[in-house]
Amino acid sequence: MLSVEQPIGPLNSGDIVYGASMLGCILCAEKYLLRKCSCFIHWIVIFSKLTLRTVAVIKSNKDTRYGLDSIVTHDGMKLPCWALANLSSFRQKIGPDAYDQLDVIGIDEAQFFEDLYDFCCEAADHDGKTVIVAGLDGDYLRRSFGSVLNIIPLANSVTKLTARCELCGKRAFFTLRKTNETETELIGGAEVYMPVCRQHYVDGQVAIGAARSVLESKKLECGTCA
Repeated sequence: MLSVEQPIGPLNSGDIVYGASMLGCILCAEKYLLRKCSCFIHWIVIFSKLTLRTVAVIKSNKDTRYGLDSIVTHDGMKLPCWALANLSSFRQKIGPDAYDQLDVIGIDEAQFFEDLYDFCCEAADHDGKTVIVAGLDGDYLRRSFGSVLNIIPLANSVTKLTARCELCGKRAFFTLRKTNETETELIGGAEVYMPVCRQHYVDGQVAIGAARSVLESKKLECGTCA
């Protein structure tokens, strides 16, 4: 079994993989700011350039920071893509003939697609495609994010990628939100999120919780004064 750091060998259609280099559905469970999806783009380039396979890339149309015609990493790597609200519309968008000719389908920001599981089953099991999926497995509160975790049972193997803690340099397993917003889906970069180790995640949550309490008390005071 190959890890994401190893070169790709011969692959078989219809396999499903979570973050490793086997054909079917390859899913990289990433932590925020891991040079956003650089590993994902690395795999796409390998499949398209070195194996001479036909590739199409899909991303969620919710993230418009870098435009809707490409995915862009924080370190400047770029790939053209289809920006969609759901995966089920992809076959119609690209056309049946073009879909049949595809060898590889890349999916970025997988946590935003509610139909991820069904699409991966159909594309890998029935259509014989290699589906390379990159997404976050958890949100800023360490809760399951979207359908990413649901496709693990479909996978041949699992690789969970990590970043480096921005505060101490240790391995960062979690994402700390630096703002007061509480909604699950909040798209942003380094101004909103930072990768952190367990200790700094816990410390950060305590500090942010305390700050929210202060803000709420100030609001109450202002309301009373009014």
